[in-house]
Amino acid sequence: MARSFTQALDLAPWSGPHWRLFTLISLNYALNGIMFSIAPVLAYIVAPESALLILAANLLSEALGAVLLGAFADRYGRKNMFMLSLALESASLILLFPLHQDPTAFLVLTSIMTFGVGGEFGAAYSLIAELAPRRHRGKALVLATNFWNIGAAVFAGLALIVQQLEADVGVQVRVLLASALGTAIVVGLARIALPESPRWLVSRGRVEGAKKVLEALGIEAGSLDYTLPPTSSIGLGEALSRYRFRFLVLAIVTVTQYVTYGMLAYYAPYAPGFAFGVELAPTIVLVANAGASIGGLFLAAYIDKSRRNALLAAFAGGLATALLIIWAHSLGAKGLFLALVFANLWFSEWAWGGLSSLQSELFPTGVRASVVGLLTSLTGVAGALVVYSSTLLTAGGFLATAALLWALGLAAALTWRLKGRETAGAPIEELE
Repeated sequence: MARSFTQALDLAPWSGPHWRLFTLISLNYALNGIMFSIAPVLAYIVAPESALLILAANLLSEALGAVLLGAFADRYGRKNMFMLSLALESASLILLFPLHQDPTAFLVLTSIMTFGVGGEFGAAYSLIAELAPRRHRGKALVLATNFWNIGAAVFAGLALIVQQLEADVGVQVRVLLASALGTAIVVGLARIALPESPRWLVSRGRVEGAKKVLEALGIEAGSLDYTLPPTSSIGLGEALSRYRFRFLVLAIVTVTQYVTYGMLAYYAPYAPGFAFGVELAPTIVLVANAGASIGGLFLAAYIDKSRRNALLAAFAGGLATALLIIWAHSLGAKGLFLALVFANLWFSEWAWGGLSSLQSELFPTGVRASVVGLLTSLTGVAGALVVYSSTLLTAGGFLATAALLWALGLAAALTWRLKGRETAGAPIEELE
């Protein structure tokens, strides 16, 4: 009996082609971190009175992009989706140069950026899960997605440096936009080399294309069996019905992680009565994403041993540090506040690594990007509601809301630890 091509992919040694794939996806996430950070870092300079509306609109646009472009990735391919999103992001960046002083234009163009960013989640998660050897799948997902935090931290750090060197606000903004556009050009050239997913190609009947990708990975493709389990071709409605428990738990942990990440890394300075002033926004973005970046490196050493334990530890640590952040804010202790934000985002990255692995593993190939997109869209809608509702809350209430969300996520993580499937090291076809 011929060996399945999925077994060949799962059992392949990590090699040069895998490193190239990892590098390309990591560059994508670095760019996403920069794109997503443009509005939070610059809104208080460009359009302070419209800042919260801009941030909420960005999140809603991200949600829409996640749904529409996630479905696009399942229908037309992971690589084609990446090229489409890059075109949208680059065009909006170019238009921001002459139009960034107009609050309406700033809202629309940064929302187009986040529309593209939202769409990339489904394609990126799917491509890594469908190409990486199974014993390295978790590490690859954690470390590649961690480059979002690195990109965001670098962009925020650059903003602080430019503020010190240049007094003209217009020059500051143009320098930062130019740095983002330069990154987009580099990533765009790199995306040309992205391979398509062999699993997706086979699901669309394109076996010869799948063979070429396998051969590029150093796998002898001629003698393999190119069939997928029947679940790989089910529709989104059937998948959501069949995997209701998985989807519900993942929806809770995804929304709570992603929304609290945004609240503590980006949006807290915009809440009324924030103790340290909105001018601290770039510093918080830098410190928070530095914490997440370092946390991701530590998680990579454990994620392929147990997804369930990693997720539970992440939410327990996140809740504890969120409660301490409330205390530090009430004291007006800026240094302690920043240190605790650093620690909280360390655990936030652990939560993101755990849930991104589960999202990419627990649903069939034919709807994988669509489900990831749907889950991501929930975060955008919830995040927008939380951000806009901050006008009705004091900063203390805003931070308390973050702690409550961490507690909800902890309950869901505990439920998954007790009743959920351990996916570390398992072939994704066995999890369908």
